[in-house]
Amino acid sequence: MTAEPTPQDPLSDERLRRGSVLMATGTLVSRGTGLLRTLLLVAAIGTVGPVADAFDIANTLPTMLFALVSAGAIQSVLMPQIMAAIQAENAQERLDKLLTLAVITLAVLTALLVAAVPLLIRLFSLVGDWPPEQLALAITFGYWCVPQVFFYGLFTVLGDMLSARGQFGAFGWAPVANNIISIAGFGAFVWLWGSARTELPGLEGWTTTQTVVLAGTATLGIVVQALILVVALRRGGFPWRLRLGVRGIGLRTASRVVGWTLGAVALEQVGVTYLRNVMAAAGVEATAGGSVAAGPATYSSVLLIYLLPHSVLMVPIITALFPRLSAAAARGDLAGVRADLSTGLRLAAVVTVFATTVVVVLAGPLLKAVLPTASVEMIEVAIPVLQAMAPGLVALGATILVKRMYFALGDGRSVFVIQVLATTVSVIVVLVATWVLDFRWWTVAAAAAGSLAAWVSVLARVRGMRRKLGGIDGHRVLRVYVRTGLASLVAGAAGLALMRLVDAPAALTWVQAVAVTAGIGLVMVGVYLAGLRLMRVRELESALGPLLRRLRRTR
Repeated sequence: MTAEPTPQDPLSDERLRRGSVLMATGTLVSRGTGLLRTLLLVAAIGTVGPVADAFDIANTLPTMLFALVSAGAIQSVLMPQIMAAIQAENAQERLDKLLTLAVITLAVLTALLVAAVPLLIRLFSLVGDWPPEQLALAITFGYWCVPQVFFYGLFTVLGDMLSARGQFGAFGWAPVANNIISIAGFGAFVWLWGSARTELPGLEGWTTTQTVVLAGTATLGIVVQALILVVALRRGGFPWRLRLGVRGIGLRTASRVVGWTLGAVALEQVGVTYLRNVMAAAGVEATAGGSVAAGPATYSSVLLIYLLPHSVLMVPIITALFPRLSAAAARGDLAGVRADLSTGLRLAAVVTVFATTVVVVLAGPLLKAVLPTASVEMIEVAIPVLQAMAPGLVALGATILVKRMYFALGDGRSVFVIQVLATTVSVIVVLVATWVLDFRWWTVAAAAAGSLAAWVSVLARVRGMRRKLGGIDGHRVLRVYVRTGLASLVAGAAGLALMRLVDAPAALTWVQAVAVTAGIGLVMVGVYLAGLRLMRVRELESALGPLLRRLRRTR
C-alpha cells in the first residue's frame, strides 16, 4: 500500500517561516506557563534543603536517562530515516514500522529503568554523606518520575514526525498542557501544606500523600504532553498504526551512527552525573552545618532562566530548519546545507549574544522576578550560579544546530570524540573546584564548567563541519558575531550603570524586581537594536520579519 503522509512542500521557505513563528509563539506561552510552574514548585519545596534536592534529583533523572538511552538514537537516526521514508514509494509502511519500533524500544527500556531506580538514585549520592531518610525519599520520588522516560521519548518521536511533515503547531504548544497540569498540582500542594518561603519542608514530617501530589503531578503532565501529539498526528492526516518489522526501513545504514552517538550521550551524562553529585554534596554540607548553599535544586531553577531565550528563540529556528537541512544532506546538496547552516548560525548570534549580556547584568532582579516565592537567601546563592552559566548561552544554540548536522551527514564518530574533550574539561574544572573552593562555591563552579564545555564543543564542531562542507560561510558568520558582540557590550555597559542605582537586588520585592528588569532591560534592548542598525546587521530583520508580517495580517 502506498500513501502520501506529508503535506505538499512541507519544507518550503513559507512553511519554514510560518513554522518558526508558530513554534516560537507556542514555546513562548510554554515558557511563560513553565515559569509559573517553577514559581509554584519553589513555593512548595524551595530551592535549597533536603526535600528540594531529593525531588530535583529524581525529577531530573528521567531527562538524563532519556538522553542516555533514546535521545542520541532519535536525533542521529530517526529524523534522517523519516525524511528518507517520506520520499520512498512505500512511505506509509516504512513510517509505521519506524514509529512502532521506537515505541516498543522505549517501553522496554523504561521498564528496565524503573526496576533500577534504587541503583540510579544512589549514583547521585556517591559524593557526600546523604542521610538515609533523604536517600529513601529520593528513591520514592524516582519510582514516580522515571516512567516519564517513555513519554519524553514518545513526545520526541512524534514531534520529529510532525516537523518532517511541516506540522509545527502541536509540537510547540503541547508543553503548555504539561505546565497547566503541574501548576494545578503544585498549587494544590501549597494550598494544602503551606509555602516553603516561611518554612522549608522537612524529611521527618513528609507524607505519602505529599509524594503523590508532587511527583504524580509532574509525571501526569509529561503523559498528557505526549498524548496530545498522538491526536495531532492523526488529525494531520497520518493514520499511524502499529506495524512490526525492521526490514526496509534503513536501520542498517543508520546503525553505523548509533553506537558513536550513544557513546557520546553516555559520556555527557557521566559528566552531568558527577557534577550533580558535587552539587548534591554541597547541599548536604550546608544542611549539616545549618547554612544555605546552592545545590541541585538551585541549579535546576537557574537553568530554567538560562534556557528561556534559547527555548523561545533558538529552538523554533532549529526545529523548523533541521528537516530542510536533513533533506538537503540526504540529496547530497552541500551548497544548500551550507546556506541553511549559515542562516542558523547567524540568527543564533543575534539572539544569544545579547541574551547572555542581559542575564549577566540583570541576574539578581531577573531571578526575583521569575521566582518571587524564593527567599532572599535562595536568590543570593542563585545569582552567581546564573552569572557563571550565562556565557555558555552563546555556544548552546550554535552547538546544537551543528551537532544535528553531524547526525544528518551520518557522522557519529566526530560527535563522540568532541564529547570526550568537553566532558573531560568540565569534570576537571569541578574536581579542582572541590579541592580549592569552599563547598558554597561548588555549584557555581559546576555552572562555569558547563559553560566552558559548551564553548569547547562548539569550537571543535564548527571546525569539523567546516572541513566536511568545504566551508560554512565563516567570514560572514564571524562578522555577525563580532558586530552583535560589540552592540551587546555597549548595551551591557548601559545596563551596569543603571544597576549601580539598585541596592541589594536579592532583597527587592517582586514588583520592584519586575520594574527593574523591564526598565533596564528595555534600555539595553534599545541600545542593542541601535547598535545593530548602525552596524547594518540584517539578520535581525530575518529573525523578526515573519513575526512582524504575521502581526500585520492580524490587525
